[in-house]
Amino acid sequence: MSKAPDKIKAWQMVQPTVKDKATGQVTPGRLELTEIPVPELKPGEVLVEVAGCGVCHTDLGYFYDGVPTVQKPPLILGHEISGTVVAGDQKWLGKEVIVPAVMPCRQCYLCKTRRGNRCLDQKMPGNSTGIYGGFASHIPVPSLDLCEIRDRRSIPLEQLAVVADAVTTPFQAVKRASLDVGDNVIVIGAGGVGQYVVQTTKGLGAGVVIAVDIVEERLQKMLQYGADFVINAMGKGPAEVAAEVKKIREKVGLPGYGWKIFEATGSKPGQETALNLLSFAGKLIIIGFGMQKVEYMMSRLMAFDAEIIGTWGCLPEYYPQVLEMVVTGKIAVEPFVQTRPMSQIREAFEEAHKTPPDRRIILVPDF
Repeated sequence: MSKAPDKIKAWQMVQPTVKDKATGQVTPGRLELTEIPVPELKPGEVLVEVAGCGVCHTDLGYFYDGVPTVQKPPLILGHEISGTVVAGDQKWLGKEVIVPAVMPCRQCYLCKTRRGNRCLDQKMPGNSTGIYGGFASHIPVPSLDLCEIRDRRSIPLEQLAVVADAVTTPFQAVKRASLDVGDNVIVIGAGGVGQYVVQTTKGLGAGVVIAVDIVEERLQKMLQYGADFVINAMGKGPAEVAAEVKKIREKVGLPGYGWKIFEATGSKPGQETALNLLSFAGKLIIIGFGMQKVEYMMSRLMAFDAEIIGTWGCLPEYYPQVLEMVVTGKIAVEPFVQTRPMSQIREAFEEAHKTPPDRRIILVPDF
């Protein structure tokens, strides 16, 4: 087991990208290598030595798009973290863990009614845990919500970083959808989070799962990991995608009602397609984030007796079940991730911002 260091080495967001609304001039954001003191750990806190930290769309939003963080820069981004406890709460010392992306307060009304994933006083690494985040050698966090990795089998510890968000967020979405065994599912978007929605729904007993995307390579891959049918939506409008779904339904004798639709792209075309597919007694779960506005005739919800549901993060108590699905092979991680040295963070951010890779980038500390 590693010992607690005197300093935390980190890549710190000194300044996010800033665009002047009047002139349109863009001042690039800055990530700088730095050292900061290790804070004095309070009772119930631990210091985690970071094994890996995933580059999430949320991090890119903070850095490039002006999405505000609770903690003002300078700030260490990163909230998809796996690692080993090296100091603090004695019963956690030496244990490999996943740090939940959102850690609820456990005291408020939302927490006490099992909606703690949207606790308004939650702590999120790289956002609201002070200056501390995952793109660092170490991070101090509360021990209460840690997910212990008791047996990761042959999976490298750094790869399990994606469980902290990309894999658990779909699980929370499935819970919000009240997915039952045999339910039929459509997933809009088969990259990033969407690829894990496909795997999670199938792993929990969904009937037919249809994946929709605009990249054929992604779709063919999903046929190996949970999708029964795929639809390439490139160049197609919502009505054309709906027509292809109808063909699939008629081919295998499925009804047009009761479908559970997960929108994971956050794009306007994806959301418009998902809304067009929502029908009688159906549910649409919104996972992807985007800044655009979409028109929808709300009275359709009344006529269809349908639901549109938003979802955020994942309750820490669900993490052990998700981790079990990963280590037993119900959810595959390795084919959907890639690891790089954390010293390449600037290049990784730029690449992920311009063309999001199909294999999520996990940065491994190399200070």
